Amino acid sequence: MLTGGSAFGLDAASGVAGWLEDQGRGFRVGPDPAQVVPVVPAAALFDLGRGGKWRARPDAALGREAAAAAAATEPGAPVTRGNTGAGTGAVAGGLKGGTGTASAVLPSGATVAALAAVNAAGSVTDPRTGALYGHLYECPTALPSPEVHAAALRRLAEARETSLARSAASVGPPLNTTLAVVATDAALTRAQAHKLAGTAHDGLARALRPVHLLSDGDTVFALSTATRPLTPEDPLTDPAFGIHTEAGALNELLAAGADVLTRAVVNAALAAETVRGPGGVFPSYRDLYGSA
Repeated sequence: MLTGGSAFGLDAASGVAGWLEDQGRGFRVGPDPAQVVPVVPAAALFDLGRGGKWRARPDAALGREAAAAAAATEPGAPVTRGNTGAGTGAVAGGLKGGTGTASAVLPSGATVAALAAVNAAGSVTDPRTGALYGHLYECPTALPSPEVHAAALRRLAEARETSLARSAASVGPPLNTTLAVVATDAALTRAQAHKLAGTAHDGLARALRPVHLLSDGDTVFALSTATRPLTPEDPLTDPAFGIHTEAGALNELLAAGADVLTRAVVNAALAAETVRGPGGVFPSYRDLYGSA
């Protein structure tokens, strides 16, 4: 579970745990199948006060509602992105952050996907050009015009001044942390999943600068649905990874985990919408740069 609200927001995990218990889902304790202890890994980003109210934060009721909504979502349905979920109060380098997703199907047939809630001390944009850092890896020539970039910088400076005037706490350095989940359908051991979480941080480093600062609490979870073997039965190989071996298949997965997390951060920036409220003004990338 990813949430906002700093330590207070972790209360939402108890709502998720309660919903899971009602469904009989969790670690079974004793012979009674109703006796389960749901384990809900959770992390919270710091966005307190961004909406203008310090006590506006996720609680157990909202966690329960989110779990029920997730369970009711049809497989393959579009994921809600932008100003939603843990990305509701997220900001990155003065721009409105948010929730983003990306996925890829690998030559081995495995799927790897990422979801990111981008709330960084660093920026998603290159200050020299206005291009999204993560976008430069796929479209290095797709740069905003100098005129558009200059206008965007002026508007961003005005927004920061307004935010400081309305609520100095809304833009302070402690209000950071980017949270992410990288998932695959390939069966992984605990050690392999741990490695995937670690290498996925490289994807954050491509899309955010600076990243992993003392004021950030960047966290990546990795998980597997384990619905397909890591090493495909088909002997088809990719020359870069040699995926007919377990090590080759894992290397392919590790590289893709970083790639999709970079794209998820870009997606979050593009899906976010401008917020103008009592807690401050946080313009979106699309609002500043338009079609660029």
